[in-house]
Amino acid sequence: MNISRRRGTIATFITLGVLLAGVAVFLSVPWIILNEARALYVVLGIILFAVLVAGVVLNTIFLVREVRRNERQDSFLNAVTHELKTPIASIRLYLETLQRRSTAVDEAQRQQFYGIMHADSDRLLATVEQVLKAGELGQRQRQLNRVPIDLESLVSECIGVILQRHHLAPEAVILQPVPGAVRLPISGIPEDLRTAVLNLLDNAVKYSPAGVHITCRLAITRYTWVTLTITDTGLGIPANQYKRIFHRFYRVPGRDLVKIKGTGLGLFLVRTIARQHGGDVTATSPGPNLGTTITFKLPLANKEA
Repeated sequence: MNISRRRGTIATFITLGVLLAGVAVFLSVPWIILNEARALYVVLGIILFAVLVAGVVLNTIFLVREVRRNERQDSFLNAVTHELKTPIASIRLYLETLQRRSTAVDEAQRQQFYGIMHADSDRLLATVEQVLKAGELGQRQRQLNRVPIDLESLVSECIGVILQRHHLAPEAVILQPVPGAVRLPISGIPEDLRTAVLNLLDNAVKYSPAGVHITCRLAITRYTWVTLTITDTGLGIPANQYKRIFHRFYRVPGRDLVKIKGTGLGLFLVRTIARQHGGDVTATSPGPNLGTTITFKLPLANKEA
């Protein structure tokens, strides 16, 4: 189903709902007027009329949401297919080159091919792990295996991974010193929190096509929360998309989705992990092409924990 057909379907359901509500009003109001002398009938008529209109409205809302959910799932399938096929095709091409022209390829070129294939296999593995993680986190609340974690150390480790993964200079992603040099202990699942921070940093890099300039800040807020804010200078987010970007499979419309790869699961994973750890995540942006600030909030671990 293409975009025009989806919009036509949504318009059809909305029109149908409005027509049914209008028919209900047209049939119910004369009946109430004719029976206004009978108080009981009038009350029952008003109640039934309200129930009928509410049912029509709820049914229309449900159908529109289903159409939009199917649209997001189709976009997700297309994105995942692309994310899986591209590295597989690349790896196969270089393997065939090495197999057919093994004597013509010198050692330096051979090592270059190995490096590209290794990077493609990492990309393929990351996509598969992201899909599996989304299914795992979306089905159950993870409460086990929680350990004390120093958030500053975890963020520093993730920054190192991102710098190496995207071949960035050290000044591209900066972690500012914690005010007062205080420790930021939290309790959680290291693997999940590492996944969340990596996804936030990876998004900041991907959506900064003109140059990567990312600033990370850690601080204690209201004495009981640790906040990680990640600010980039990239494409930015429209104000009406602040909450939608954390939905499963959702990607902001209007962006060049062909050049910017993604499955629409990264920020969904971040929000799920944050909420399972008792925190939350929010997004703000000054406007298009003015960058984005993501605030990742977690509760401080108490001394007893």
